[in-house]
Amino acid sequence: MHRLARTGGTAELLRWLAGRAEGWAGLVGPDGTVLHAAARTAGAMVPDVAGLVAEGASALNQRGVQAYSVDTGAYTALLFPLGVSSPGVGDPGAPVLAVVTPRPAAAGLATLLADVVLPLSLCLQAETLERKRRRVDLAESRGREAVLHLLMTGQLSIAQQVAGALRPRLPDPVRVCVVECSGGGRDEVARVCADADGGRSWIVRCPVYARHLILVMPAEAEAPEPGAVPPDETVAARVGDCVVGVSEPVPLADTATGYRQAFHALAVARELPTRHARFGVSPDSALVVGPAGHRWADELLNPLLTHVPRRAQDPGSQELLATAASWLAFSSHATDHLKVHRNTLAARLRLIGELLGLDLHRLADQAALDLALRVRSTPAPACTPEPTQSGSPASGTSEAAGGLDEILVRPAVRDWADQQLAPVLGAEETLRTWVRCEGRIGPAAAELGISVPGTRKRLTRLETVLKRSLLRPPSARYDLWLALRSRDLAAAA
Repeated sequence: MHRLARTGGTAELLRWLAGRAEGWAGLVGPDGTVLHAAARTAGAMVPDVAGLVAEGASALNQRGVQAYSVDTGAYTALLFPLGVSSPGVGDPGAPVLAVVTPRPAAAGLATLLADVVLPLSLCLQAETLERKRRRVDLAESRGREAVLHLLMTGQLSIAQQVAGALRPRLPDPVRVCVVECSGGGRDEVARVCADADGGRSWIVRCPVYARHLILVMPAEAEAPEPGAVPPDETVAARVGDCVVGVSEPVPLADTATGYRQAFHALAVARELPTRHARFGVSPDSALVVGPAGHRWADELLNPLLTHVPRRAQDPGSQELLATAASWLAFSSHATDHLKVHRNTLAARLRLIGELLGLDLHRLADQAALDLALRVRSTPAPACTPEPTQSGSPASGTSEAAGGLDEILVRPAVRDWADQQLAPVLGAEETLRTWVRCEGRIGPAAAELGISVPGTRKRLTRLETVLKRSLLRPPSARYDLWLALRSRDLAAAA
């Protein structure tokens, strides 16, 4: 009995009892519902066993006794309550052990059942506690995931309120770290991460990539002590098969930017022997568009920001904004991030495209929407000031591409574009072809006249050179399209 309790739990004990009784064994609720059951063989099912044990369980609870038996023409049902805390005192809500055996019952069977009550009760309690623990772990995991989602969509105050019930507190400023683990090793790596920084990081299991952990770590305000190893490097060193990418220090409100940076660093780290990389210093495109860029973004997004759903169950403007940001970041994986069906995602994207007058199948319009959303989430004073120019500024236009071109010719944007493309200038044929083919490898391979695997290898090498992720979302293809467009406009001027 004790061996079975340790190795197989309730299920194994009941199967063993069914074999010893040459019949049926199970646990029955106070109302007669069968909770767990086992029979000696498939052919050993007792006729109307549910009715027989329900009758016995009802009588046992009504009489408040510690054992009860019911005899029929061919079978005997023996019942023992599991919730006996002291002699003569039972828990009316506890399950009942019921065993149905052919008559006459084997000698000593009643004594055996009395002996098995204690280990069976302990097994049931342990399994109940384990289920509750898993539910609590799942609830905490979903809570942390919800906080990360709020941070990624810029809802900082709500995220801090929700995070107040969990630990640790959200740091500010932060570094975002993405850890790629081997299959099934995410829980163990999470424990290593928590141990490496003393539990100060906000650790979230990525809802999109099953092998990724996302860490929102405090950005050290002071220089580390001599010889001190940052937690992200410690994790890369201690876990032999994980890869780590880390962002620059960013304000907590810019967690989405930090995540993109960490993801790009992760693409670089995969090709390094240390399996660890930090994002290189590079300005965000939203910081160089100036006040004119803010006006353009406000005009482009205005139909979405002012959208009022026709029905209460239809998505409102905030939900559509979150959908657009998630889809641009994760592509089809946005269904996992948003916890919606793919048809729901497709319907929302159609509505977003109609409201904004964009064709979201085109990389150009995707890049315009991505930039507008990032500009909107960036405070205007943080942007590069616009130089004084003679004459009045050009009036806005409802066409995203036309209005965007006026932003991309700004000197600050041209400098940003040169910095983005500097590592590949003079050898950007593969990159230009891939961008021109809407970021699709098959058409790009056909236009380049090489195989699809060959094109994929070229793009993988470009990831290392550019220090950006190209093949997996969040991809740098939007920034690269903007940079190439800015250079082309400058060349045509």
